[in-house]
Amino acid sequence: MNLRKNILQLGALLLAASLAGACAQKKVATDNPSDSTVTGDEVLGSSDTGQAMDLRTVHFAYNSVALSDETKAGLSHNAKILAARPSLGIQIEGHCDHVGGLQYNLALGERRAQSAKSYLETLGIEGDRMTIISYGKEHMIDPGETEEAAAKNRRANFVIVSK
Repeated sequence: MNLRKNILQLGALLLAASLAGACAQKKVATDNPSDSTVTGDEVLGSSDTGQAMDLRTVHFAYNSVALSDETKAGLSHNAKILAARPSLGIQIEGHCDHVGGLQYNLALGERRAQSAKSYLETLGIEGDRMTIISYGKEHMIDPGETEEAAAKNRRANFVIVSK
């Protein structure tokens, strides 16, 4: 009787796992995880890889969404590129370092992406050209646990999704 109950429980778990997998969002497969997108659009370049029409990745301080002068300069640079190409659509990806829990970092990454988007809007870039997504600490550039590695990972990456 116990064996039958265990088999039924295992079957229910397998069914739940397969349903969860079927409901997962499709990502575009690429060699670089930061080039992945969930919008369904073709990825045409990423600022993390330097292949996004000179759009720059911007960085944030630890546990912060505040825009430093350096971050604002990078966003201003990106705004000039976007203004010169009004049909260009981008996805802004928020990223975090290794510190903190999964849910916390997903929320922080989303706030970082939103902060970058909001600033671009103040510079005249239309909000409907930009989508945001958070990867939290899922796609780190540098897997190390030093402050230098963490600083590289606290960022907003820009991905071109339409021309």
